[in-house]
Amino acid sequence: MTVAGKGRLSGKRAVVTGAGSGIGRASAVLFALEGASVVAVDRVEDAVDETAAMIRANGGTVLSVAADVGDEESVKTFINLSVEKHGGLDVVYANAGISGGLVPLGEQSVEYWLEILRINLIGPFLAIKHASPIMAKQGFGSIVCTASVAGLRANAGGLPYSASKAGVISLVQTSANELYGTGVRVNAVCPGLIETGMTKPIFDNARARGTEGKIGQLNPLKRNGVPEEIANMALFLASDEASYVNGQAFAVDGGLSSTHPFSGKR
Repeated sequence: MTVAGKGRLSGKRAVVTGAGSGIGRASAVLFALEGASVVAVDRVEDAVDETAAMIRANGGTVLSVAADVGDEESVKTFINLSVEKHGGLDVVYANAGISGGLVPLGEQSVEYWLEILRINLIGPFLAIKHASPIMAKQGFGSIVCTASVAGLRANAGGLPYSASKAGVISLVQTSANELYGTGVRVNAVCPGLIETGMTKPIFDNARARGTEGKIGQLNPLKRNGVPEEIANMALFLASDEASYVNGQAFAVDGGLSSTHPFSGKR
């Protein structure tokens, strides 16, 4: 599903977080195939090193970094690494995130919420905070964040996860306006049900029950998505092809969010 090798990011310097698996890995590999020099970031060192090895095997340029995207010093370090080692920064894909919230509301702790918000919302904020001054100085740049259809309306995720992703959508809109006149664009991708490491339990449970054929049945395409389909949207937003796209959140969900499907809990 990935169309690569057209040089759509030729000469650009990109940072991709959550690059150790799933959407982040697919995006880091695709960005490199399209000509970007990539800094691949993930909290799991072995996983992000594996992504880097895949990129190098295809002749790409990459540095791999194990880091916590919710820690400000770590974010400054990997943002500055692109400048120091690759000569600049043109693209940031703040993709890293964690799931959570399927615990009943009454059993959710403040600490549980804080950790999800720290990674899913504070992480993109820190990426924008530290990447945008570099991009503004050169007069251009693209920041892409992973939100979710769960941030658009209810019943696509747990409470803290959904709230964090709604926050990402607002962050993208407000940041785009905060960066008025700088030439820096900020947009979001809102994936639907994508088979990744984060969603693996959903798919494993369905297969164990023999209901795999029902996965994705609530959207008009009647299927789940794959990481490469999200990576393709992220590539578009990162590229100059999206030069007049700013402050937007794009659902890539098979049409799920075009309506209000709902399955009762009782």
